[in-house]
Amino acid sequence: MKRNHIILILVIVVAIGVVISTFADASTYSNFAEASQNPQREFHIIGKLNLDKPIEYDPVQGDHFSFYMTDANGDERRVTYRGAKPQDFEKSEQVVLVGKTDGDDFRASSLLLKCPSKYDDQEKPKGFGEKTFDGKE
Repeated sequence: MKRNHIILILVIVVAIGVVISTFADASTYSNFAEASQNPQREFHIIGKLNLDKPIEYDPVQGDHFSFYMTDANGDERRVTYRGAKPQDFEKSEQVVLVGKTDGDDFRASSLLLKCPSKYDDQEKPKGFGEKTFDGKE
């Protein structure tokens, strides 16, 4: 074989390896039950904050933050997060977690909040529904 053919084959093998490893490590949207079955994998879990249970935040202990969340299937878990408690956390409509299970708890490496729209239960913002210069709405 020519030297160029060997180099081309090596490049193709490396490219295939990168593609396979990217898909194998990609986290997926899931629920707590599936995350419990695969504790070594990282998952995205969408759920709703349970305001009936305690929300604990202690910035002195290295920003330890924990709360309870219910996923789309109704399964509830305690979630722990090493980081600052997001502002207006209690007002969030949905929480998206990225992390792994650790026993009965879910250890989140990051979290995203979906907050309610500031226009809900309010008047429309100025300019909505007003007539334009040509007389049309």
